[in-house]
Formats: sequence, structure tokens, C-alpha cells
Amino acid sequence: MSDAVNVPESKPWPVMSLAEAHARLTAPGAPFEIEEKVIRGVRTRTWKNAPPTLRDVFLNGLRFREREFLVYEDDRATFDSFARATLTLAHRLLADGVKKGDRVAVIMRNLPEWPVAFWAGQRVGAIVTPLNAWWTGAELEYGLADSGTKVAFVDDERLERLGPHLKALPDLQRIYVARLHEAGGDGRCHRLEDVIGKVNDWGKLPELALPDVPLDPEDDATILYTSGTTGKPKGALGTHRNMTSNIGASGISAARNFLRAGDPLPELDPTKAPQRVGLLVVPMFHATGLSATLSPSLNSGGKLVLMRRWDAEPAMRLIEREKVSSTGGVPTIAWQLIEHPARAKYDLSSLMSVAYGGAPSAPELVRKIAEVFPGSAPGNGWGMTETTATFTSHLGPDYLNRPDSAGPAAPVGEMQIRDPANAKTVLRPGEVGELWVKGPQVVKGYWNKPEATAETFVDGWLRTGDLARIDEEGFLFIIDRAKDMLIRGGENIYCVEVENVLYDHPDVMDAALVGVPHKTLGEEPAAVVHLRPGGTATEAELRQWVRDRLAAFKVPVKIAFWPETLPRNANGKILKVELKKAFAMEGETT
Repeated sequence: MSDAVNVPESKPWPVMSLAEAHARLTAPGAPFEIEEKVIRGVRTRTWKNAPPTLRDVFLNGLRFREREFLVYEDDRATFDSFARATLTLAHRLLADGVKKGDRVAVIMRNLPEWPVAFWAGQRVGAIVTPLNAWWTGAELEYGLADSGTKVAFVDDERLERLGPHLKALPDLQRIYVARLHEAGGDGRCHRLEDVIGKVNDWGKLPELALPDVPLDPEDDATILYTSGTTGKPKGALGTHRNMTSNIGASGISAARNFLRAGDPLPELDPTKAPQRVGLLVVPMFHATGLSATLSPSLNSGGKLVLMRRWDAEPAMRLIEREKVSSTGGVPTIAWQLIEHPARAKYDLSSLMSVAYGGAPSAPELVRKIAEVFPGSAPGNGWGMTETTATFTSHLGPDYLNRPDSAGPAAPVGEMQIRDPANAKTVLRPGEVGELWVKGPQVVKGYWNKPEATAETFVDGWLRTGDLARIDEEGFLFIIDRAKDMLIRGGENIYCVEVENVLYDHPDVMDAALVGVPHKTLGEEPAAVVHLRPGGTATEAELRQWVRDRLAAFKVPVKIAFWPETLPRNANGKILKVELKKAFAMEGETT
């Protein structure tokens, strides 16, 4: 294709087909061996050697006791001190009466206490529910009430946001607050430090026994909320197998590239390989941060360097100081590292991978990563909350030669393109239709939403709502989103949710949200509204109206006023393509 990057003639690419590479890696006795299981009545490919449950992931982390696991500003935790804090907190949850299947929420920024709270909940068999720390108080109230959360772990910022809503949450029995100076106000609030102490003191905690709670791969493990077309978020109910399946997927995507290049496989035993260091700048409440990053790092002894908030130059200082080998998350991060004027001041030679997903990216970015960070492999992928993060992955030369693809599925995953007008018809390679996927990564369904579950999950297959095509070799190309959603820097924004808030304003008669291009974020939300006769609302007033009710990332960056009722087709659907013209004259935002 015209966008392809030429691989040097001295080393042709590939020397092995994708199918052959996958076959070698997944054969009986191979490191990524596959076996079939019947899961909820459906025959499903699974990783034979994946950790059965998150309990096993935690135990695997104990192989690396003396290694550093978490770094945040001046706080450092080894795998041993992390385990001591986690088990101390798990025993407190048992004392609080938390039982297997109870919901335990984690609502905080990326702090070292976040994974401690998450794995403490897992160790007692709770269904851990990470909620979006950027949500408003009202949105958090909804998530806590909808999930029926019994115990919540929050940071001091989230406590302040939740304060006015706590009276509406009678089922929430206890709240542990990280980094809170003094407990006060609601009697359910307690300082988390009173239980586990400060991060740098975790190593002084006693070494407690693991709680004796039986776990099975098909047991419920997580609820991750994703916005829905009804305007209310839906909780994707994931199992232990869903969570641990990403560990195999993350390993095989790199291994297949070695085989396709004709190179020997690297050391796959993490106890013998050099420690990988990741700069984690996407939130752990996202499936990407949790399932595709945190869990594999704990399982394989990797170190995670955390930031309070993303800032390119402090990030480069951390990459140099901690010898970070991988970072990314969304294209924004890669662009800012590449274009920052101070980049040459820092030694970034340790970077081996700059990968991202969750937002549209230009082929230009793939080439720039290879040019600016010659020792690193650019990568991207496709996934959803409903697929527990990564379903396809794209790395190195394959990505350079197909920069507009999201890559192939992991071998345990199956993909089909079906006719949107007749879902029983599977289309041929190269034809565009709706993407359906199946595999051990696909969640059970939506928490307490049987109708939405039945509509989206069919005979083990997930209807993604994405329009896509798959080429002859199995590489996925996302064409468009069938659902009315846009993605701003990795954050899903379902248009109807913002539109409903705009409709609630007394001056608004008609409203629609559209995406406008943005170089680093992929796209941003912009609204078009038609005011009622006599309405006087201004752009600033309407943006503030949304800001008061929804998370900041959902607030339209621009609002255009339409002189008449918004254009619609014969079925009454708003013609959003026409509305985007209201912003086209301004060109691409930067």
C-alpha cells in the first residue's frame, strides 16, 4: 500500500506467515498452547497456561518479592510490600463482612493504593468495580447505586465530590479514603492509612495468610462501566478468565513478530528476563490500564511508574530516571513526546515500545515513532470494555506496513464481519460490515441489564457496533462506528448522554453532538443546537450547563447555533454529516 514503510532488503518481512507463527506458538507443548473449553454453553478457545484466576496472578507476583513494583513520586513499593499491604487490607474486608460476590468499588486516581484496593477485593472474592475517577458526583452516585457497592475505596478528591451524594447511598456501608488527613463528616469514612500505613512503610506490615476463598475461572471478578446509547452507563460484568486472558494476548503479540522476522524467540520466562518498566499514564479504571497493563505487569514482575497527571516533560524525566521501556495508551501521548521541544534534553533510549489504542490515529504517527524512537516498536490495537481491553494488537514491522489496520486478533479470539441488515450472513474478506467477536476475553454481559445483554451478546458472540473489514490474512480495519459514539483521547463519549443534558436546558429545542478532528486526541465533542423561540442561551452558558452535570471530558469544546430545526432524514434521524459542516470552515483543531 502507499503508506507502507519499506523494510530493509537485507531482512525481508515477513519470513513466516501470521498463521504459521500463531500455529507454532499455540501448538501442544508450546508456550501459548490453546485448548477448548465450554463456557456458558459455548465452545471457546482458551489459553491453557494462563493463570486460572486473579488469585494466581497475585501469587505469581510473589515470585519477584525484592523487585520494585510501583513507583509514584517519592513512594516506592516492592512486590513484597505490595503483597503485605494487599493481604492486610483483604483481612480488614473480611472483618467488615465482605463476602464472595459483594461489590467493592475503587474510585481514585492512579495511586499505589489503587492496585492494593483492587487485589484486596479480589483476594476475598468480591466483584471489584472500578469507577471512572473523572465522573461527577452524580455519575459516581449512579455507579455505586447501580452496582450495589458495599465498600468503596476513594481518594480525598473523590470523597469531596461524593460528599453531597452519600445520603442517597444507604447500601454503601464503609468508605476507605486514601491520603486523607483526618476522617470526619460521614461516619462511614475511614482513613485507609490507618489500616495499611504509608506506601514506604508497607514493607513493615506483617506477612498474613491468603484468605481461604475458593475461586473459579468463571467466577465474577469485575464490573467495568461503559457509556450506553440509552444515556446511562452499563456495567460490563467480567470473569476471572476474562481478566487473565489478556496476559496470554500481551505475550504472543510480541513473540509472533520475532518468528515473522526469522529471529529466535526472546526469553519468555519473566523470572529470567530483564524487568520491564512501564510508564502507566492511562487510568487504571480503564480496561486498558487494568486488564492490559496492571495485571500482566503483576503477573510477570514488571515495574509500573505512575504519574499524578500526564505532562510530557515530567514524563520524559521519568523515562530517563526509571529507564522506562514502554509507555503509551492513546495517540495524544505519543504525539506529545515526539513534538515536545525539550525532547532532546532527555535520554529516552530505554524506550522499546510506544503503543496506543482507544482513539483514531494517523499513519503519519506510526512513521514518526519509528523515526524519533528508532529502538522502539510502535504498536496499536483494538478492543472494548466488553472485550476486557485488547482484542487485536499490531506491533513493529506489521504495523509499519499496515498503519491503517488495528492488527490481527490473538489466536484465542475469533472475528467475523456480518451483514448489518442480516446478522446471520457472514461477509467475505475485504467486505465491510458489522464486526462480531468471540473469545475468552468477552465479558458475560451487562450487570442487571438482561435486555441490553440479550441484544449485544448472542451465542457467545459480541456485537461490537463497529463497521469494519478483515483482509485475507486476518488483519482488522475499523471503518466507522455504527453506534453513535465518539472517542476523545481514549475516553468514550456516547452522544445521546450529552444531547440529553443539552435538551434539559430550558432554551434548547434541538441538539446534536458530533466529533471534530483533533491531531492528538483523535477527535473532540462539538455540539449543534437550535434554541426555542425567545431562547437566549450562549455558548458559554450551555458548556457550563454540561460541565455541571457530566465529566469534563464530555463537555463540548464548541457549540454552534443552527437557525432552524436540525436536518433529518426520512426516518427522523439527525443528519450529523450535515452538521459537521458547521465546524468544517474552522479546519482541524490542534
